[in-house]
Formats: sequence, structure tokens, C-alpha cells
Amino acid sequence: MRSRLISIIRKEFIQIFRDPRTLVLIIIMPIMQLFLLGYAATTDIRNISIAVWDQSQSPQSRSLLDAFRAADYFSIDYPVYSAREYTDLIESGKIRAALIIPPDYETRLLEGKAQVSLVLDGSDATVGGTALSTAKLIGQSYATRVLEEQAALTGRASSFVPPLDVRTQVWYNPDLIAAYFNVPGVIGMILYFITALLTASSIVRERERGTIEQLIVTPIRSWELVVGKILPYAILAFIDTFEILVIGHWWFKVPIRGDLFLILALSGLFLLSSLGIGLLASAFANTQQEAMLTVWMTLLPGIFLSGFFFPLQAMPKVLQWVSYLMPLRYYLSIIRSLMLKASSVQALQQEIVALAIFGVSLMTIAALRFRKRLD
Repeated sequence: MRSRLISIIRKEFIQIFRDPRTLVLIIIMPIMQLFLLGYAATTDIRNISIAVWDQSQSPQSRSLLDAFRAADYFSIDYPVYSAREYTDLIESGKIRAALIIPPDYETRLLEGKAQVSLVLDGSDATVGGTALSTAKLIGQSYATRVLEEQAALTGRASSFVPPLDVRTQVWYNPDLIAAYFNVPGVIGMILYFITALLTASSIVRERERGTIEQLIVTPIRSWELVVGKILPYAILAFIDTFEILVIGHWWFKVPIRGDLFLILALSGLFLLSSLGIGLLASAFANTQQEAMLTVWMTLLPGIFLSGFFFPLQAMPKVLQWVSYLMPLRYYLSIIRSLMLKASSVQALQQEIVALAIFGVSLMTIAALRFRKRLD
């Protein structure tokens, strides 16, 4: 009995090692999950990109900016000189906040009545909430330091009234409701999951059952076979997208401020990438299990490195660079900007171009590989 059991175990290990692709996936998947959960799964947000409109240009205003830099929560990346400039930057998603220092800041600070404004992008509730609370703490800390310096100079007890007030405005999502951020993200995940996973498994299923050979010998052309296999899942993905939009707007009160036709059109552009990934996985896989594992290998980084669950600003720089290889990153930025900000095509130009490049490249490579395999 013992020898028979050992023989079965030995045979199973031989089968495993004969399929190197599955073996590599089995080994790499846990490592990928470990690093993604260890580094990407964090809400400890640092280096929030902001713009500064310093109309005072005084030593006091520069001191305030130094306080924001020292906190390590904000990264002052853009000096701006008008409201239109920081509005465009927020609309395009390049910054998460804008600090506006008025021209009379120096004088008002000496009088103990200074005010600065912080405009926040509330479309990402996590980042917006962190920026809101941190900015207020920085303002309070700086105001306390100014009071102590004034008391030391005058020799009198400091006033209880802080000389600086940080006034905050939260755009697009004033109450920082999480559903406003999550519901558009679900649309991206549905499109990715349905089209990539089901497309890959459906084509490989034909090969496993032996029906792919029957289709090849018919007058059907290879491109007709590919389009016929992937189009039903694209249609189903669009139905799910419309369904989520309706339920999200009606039940969760998520606004749809952008043009609905543009939302659907750019969703179709994203479908090129997800369909290409599914088709490419089916071209390399021999079984449905291999196809699903291959898609999951792309799905996990897509989930964690696209900003769906965790803010990209909270991740290490290396993972932020890797995230530029994830088509889902660009689509989530597009869908959230369209639904919450009503952004224009010009504001989303970089994301649209990147998504188009990914979609065309993946579909071309997948179609050529799939056609070669059919031949």
C-alpha cells in the first residue's frame, strides 16, 4: 500500500513538472501576492501632489510653504499664477490640491487675521480626507509657532486666537463619500474581469473539446472567428456597465456629470485592452486552467496598481512606475474624472492616448498570435 501511494505521489509530481508554465504560475503567484499586499495595500499616503498660488511672495508665505514641505505629506510640484491654472490641473488629475496664499498674507499675519485657502479634489475620498486633516494640522502647528515667536519678540503672553486660518474647499465630493470613488472603479473591474477572463476561457474551451478544428475547416475566416468569439462578451460588458451606472446613480447617488456617450465610447476603448489580454492568454494556454491563471496574473497587479483599492500616492515609487503598465490605471482615471468632474477630452488626453496605444498593441499582438496558432 505504501509503495502504491508513493508511486501515485511520484506520478503527480512528474505531471506537475512536465507543465513548466503552470509550475511557474504556481511559484510566482504567491510571491506576487506577497509583494502587492505588502507594499501596495496601504493607506499611509505621502507626497500628495499640490499646486501653490503664492500671491504674497513674502518671507512669511515661504515659511508657510516650508511647513507644508517639512510635513512630508505634500509635494509642491506646480507653481501657478491664476485660478484657471490650478483648476485645469485638478480637473486633469495632475494634482490633488491647490494652496492659495492671498496678496495681503504678510500684513494679515502680523495682525493675527491671516487666511489661506486649500482647494481639494474630493473625487478620491481617501486622499482627500488625508489631505484635509493634514492641512488643518499643519496650519494649526504653524499658527502656534507664529504665536510663540510673536510672544518672544513682544515679551507678552501669546493670544489664544491663532493668527492663521486654513480655509478648505472640497470639490466634486464635498462630503467625501466613499461610494463616489468606488462605484466608477467597479465599472473598470467588471469590464476587465468579464472580457479578459471569459474571453480566454471560452476560446480555450473550444480547443479542449476539439471543436476548434471543426471551425477551422469551415469557410469561416480566422478574423471572423476571433470577432465572433469576443464580441458577445464585449456586449455583455457594456450591459453590465450601463447596469452599474444606473444602480450607482439611483441607489448610491453617485453623480454622472460627464457626457454618457463619451463614457461609453472610452469604455469601448478600454475593452480593446482587456479583450486583447484575454485573447493573448488563450493563444498561449492549452487548458482553461492555464488561461485563467494567466489572466489572474495580470488581474492581480491590475487591481492593486491601478488605484482601485489603494491610492497610488501611498505606494513606493517603484510600484508607481510599474502602474503605468496597467491599462486599468488609465481607465479608472478616465471614468472617475468623467463621472465626478465632467472633465473634457483635452484634460484626459494623456490617459486616452495611453489607453489607445495599449488597446491597439495588445489586440494586434493577440490577433497575430492567435491566427498563427490556428494556422
